[in-house]
Amino acid sequence: MDRSLLTLTAFAAQLFLACAAPGAAAQTPASSGADASHDHASMAGHNMASMASMAKSDMTSALGRYSMSREGSGTSWQPDATPMGGLHVRQGEWSVMARGLVNAIYDKQTGPRGDDQAFTQSMAMLMGNRPLGPGTLGLRAMVSLDPTMGKSGYPLLFQTGETADGATPLVDRQHPHDFFMELAASYSAKLGSDGAAFAYFGLPGEPALGPNAFMHRFSGMRIPEAPLTHHWLDSTHITFGVATLGASKGPVQIEASWFNGREPDSARWNIETRPFDSWSARLSYNPLPELSMQVSYGDLKSPEQLEPATRVKRTTASISHHRATGSGNWATTLAYGRNQKSGPGHEVSEPGWLLESTYVMRDTHTFFARAERVRNGELFAEGQPLHGQEFDIRKLSVGYIHDVASTGPVKWGIGGLVGFIKTPSQLDPSYGSSPRSYMLFVQGRL
Repeated sequence: MDRSLLTLTAFAAQLFLACAAPGAAAQTPASSGADASHDHASMAGHNMASMASMAKSDMTSALGRYSMSREGSGTSWQPDATPMGGLHVRQGEWSVMARGLVNAIYDKQTGPRGDDQAFTQSMAMLMGNRPLGPGTLGLRAMVSLDPTMGKSGYPLLFQTGETADGATPLVDRQHPHDFFMELAASYSAKLGSDGAAFAYFGLPGEPALGPNAFMHRFSGMRIPEAPLTHHWLDSTHITFGVATLGASKGPVQIEASWFNGREPDSARWNIETRPFDSWSARLSYNPLPELSMQVSYGDLKSPEQLEPATRVKRTTASISHHRATGSGNWATTLAYGRNQKSGPGHEVSEPGWLLESTYVMRDTHTFFARAERVRNGELFAEGQPLHGQEFDIRKLSVGYIHDVASTGPVKWGIGGLVGFIKTPSQLDPSYGSSPRSYMLFVQGRL
């Protein structure tokens, strides 16, 4: 094995231990007494300053001739002005970034079909790249302990998609993410002074379809509630088998993917394999450091386990804006998605809209809001009176997080949100006249 890869693996283990127990370095037996305290404090200060300096530097992306700050989930783009969170360090020829997020949540959904539940969400990601031959090698690993919340996920009114048991669809619940969210490798080579061509392979990975996924984009990553538009925009962010080829030049990137179109099944701890049967293409454009835009199209064959004969043709478009102000950072995303579903005896076209915005003030106060509108025909099971009928659902979620403490590189905040939902009166007997969504949570961010 490449010695540099062994070095990266060892460093990743050290970084994980340092994040899990940031005070461990103070227990080393090399020194003692006041000298030891001084040495360790100086070393910790030097390391953190080095990491902060690295975070502000122009670290080059593994996929092209641009800053790593442009990298989104998979091969997607975000505004260049987006701050690079997490820890950023160099180890030999490797440039490494680590990120993490955990939410401990109490969730209450009101009305006849509501429910309540306490659960945790989590995500940990490690990325590394280094020069190799004429180009750049990139490695990504991302995992989540979401499967611990149970196969049925958590209550979320009007959310649909996937299954908990392989027999019945999840309705009014958000599915948990798989333990393996991304295990991917990429290789890029220069094309001229400001261009590059790349190949990306993931098992799992993310195809070139949709905007930066909701748990990765700055406008949505601190919001613990999944958007209702998830299955209109970015549900392919965990795909068990994907290959992408792309090229970028300056502010433009074009790419195409071939992948397994089936969404993850109810076994959340394993790695699934299935032949590639779907494709997608995406055009991204960053005309200014503050702006990122994309349009994409995907042909997903048999995405749903419970409806294997259904085919989905998905079209998406989005624009993201990031503004650094004197007191903080403000990010906004506007996105549109349309699913054209066809199968034996039926064909539907369902649109979805999302507008979300997050403002982080002085690294202490986070204000966020998300407005959505979807047309959904999956709210009632076969045999129920309203089965197959489509309904326009509108939702506005607003919330706040106050950061109250730090443990090493991890910041902790306490937050809450409320979601106001507007539905057709036809749904009142099932959902009530004024269904609401509430969450109280503690959030930790690396």
